[in-house]
Amino acid sequence: MEKNFSGKTVLVTGAASGIGKSTARLFAQKGGKVVVADVNVESGRETVAEITSFGGEAVFFEANVGNAEAVNQMINFAVSHFGSLDIAVNNAGVGGPRVRLGDIPAEDFHQIMNINLNGVFYCMQAEIRHMLKAKGGVIVNVSSVAGMRALPLSAAYSASKHAVLGLTRTAAVEYSRKNIRINAVCPVFTRSAMVDKMFEIDPRLEEKLVQAIPLGRYGEPQDIASAIAWLCSSETTFITGLCLPIDGGLTA
Repeated sequence: MEKNFSGKTVLVTGAASGIGKSTARLFAQKGGKVVVADVNVESGRETVAEITSFGGEAVFFEANVGNAEAVNQMINFAVSHFGSLDIAVNNAGVGGPRVRLGDIPAEDFHQIMNINLNGVFYCMQAEIRHMLKAKGGVIVNVSSVAGMRALPLSAAYSASKHAVLGLTRTAAVEYSRKNIRINAVCPVFTRSAMVDKMFEIDPRLEEKLVQAIPLGRYGEPQDIASAIAWLCSSETTFITGLCLPIDGGLTA
């Protein structure tokens, strides 16, 4: 595999499992020095162990992205440990209960927005501040197809992911002349602990939802990781402000 991220420091939040874990592994395989960030210490360290087992370079940092100070510490750690922050993948997120908007408990709504929206905001602010000093960088935010269309019974989640696209597009324009590229990916339901848990709660959903995807299958974490790496590569230096659906044709 081509080592086209050699010498680059890559931060991936929510890297203990799912899309984040696959993304961290892929960047490491391509030569990147990876900061694996997550609230799940045990699984986060397992990700690091997997990376180092094939000769990759990675370290773990425990961080709750819903806490601005924790995010600042995470960015400072990445820069102090590896000497730079070249690429940031803001992937950490939570789902929430499948209920109609009128039945969402306020505390659940605020928790979802704090992690999925405030967390991305805190990360982007801290990342951009460093990238301005470094005179460049690349950020990819992980949104969802639920950020591009309605997702019934998931109003809070959908609202948070719509908002991530607003942050992405606006920041991309604001910092385009500063050599900072900012894009987002919008995955369809992707095989992960979050999605598997949803199917366990309602087994009928697994067959029902896949029928809406033209390619006839759910996303795999590697599908999303590959697109993220592409957006951070030298092949996409003229792409910024893109909100890329990775959805098997669902939004076509």
